[in-house]
Amino acid sequence: MVVIDGKALAAKLQGRLAEKTAFLKEKTGLEPGLVVILVGENPASQVYVRNKERSALAAGFRSEVVRVPDTITQAELLGLIEHYNQDDAWHGILVQLPLPAHIDEEAVLLAIDPQKDVDGFHPTNMGKLWSGHPVMIPSTPAGIMEMFREYGITLEGKKAVVIGRSNIVGKPMAQLLLDAHATVTIAHSRTENLDQLAREADILVVAIGRGHFVTKDFVKEGAVVIDVGMNRDENGKLIGDVAYDEVKELASYITPVPGGVGPMTITMLMEQTFDAFQRSLNK
Repeated sequence: MVVIDGKALAAKLQGRLAEKTAFLKEKTGLEPGLVVILVGENPASQVYVRNKERSALAAGFRSEVVRVPDTITQAELLGLIEHYNQDDAWHGILVQLPLPAHIDEEAVLLAIDPQKDVDGFHPTNMGKLWSGHPVMIPSTPAGIMEMFREYGITLEGKKAVVIGRSNIVGKPMAQLLLDAHATVTIAHSRTENLDQLAREADILVVAIGRGHFVTKDFVKEGAVVIDVGMNRDENGKLIGDVAYDEVKELASYITPVPGGVGPMTITMLMEQTFDAFQRSLNK
């Protein structure tokens, strides 16, 4: 059994990214720019935004966090987004979710220029992904694919089961696996005989949002198990969707929580900001 070290891989990729950024900055005098808009004072969101800012600065990016009160109107927020759409110094725009109830999340995501949508949530980018021509990809699935490449995990011809059907993880993950020639099933909390279905998987990606939901009864021997879950147990400890201690006895590869998928998500966000910057240089 091999533990997939997402933290180490993220550090390696971020080191390479900083080198690429420094090279292009010396060559062009320009640098990638990432702006994050944070609405309100959600504690978890503040942690995520701080981590994104830290990673952007470490990569040598121009980084800005725009903090606005949760009383901002939807029109004001859309106007702020349009300002950054029009400013060529910024190559990535990210609006931290969730948003206050009076703001339409879909309208906000639609307002971001698809070429600057480094989260990959704009319908244009989703459509490109599903048509087999991805440009901006949601960061968590992109990070998981990077893990497969790093560890030499073969996907072609394998049976993959994705537990979870969100636009952020489940659906784009399924499409990326299809693009890699896996045979893919999307399952979810209402799937009948879910444990039986999961036991057929060579590749099992779990993003259901329930702590320790997947036990050894869901996993066949030798399966690759990717745990996307970020939950808190009754003691406040961070745990995944997979019961790690029992599942690791069956898995050939497994991601821990923390230290698995999480660090890769922010890393891929930075990679996509850099890619958007490169595309802007070739316009």
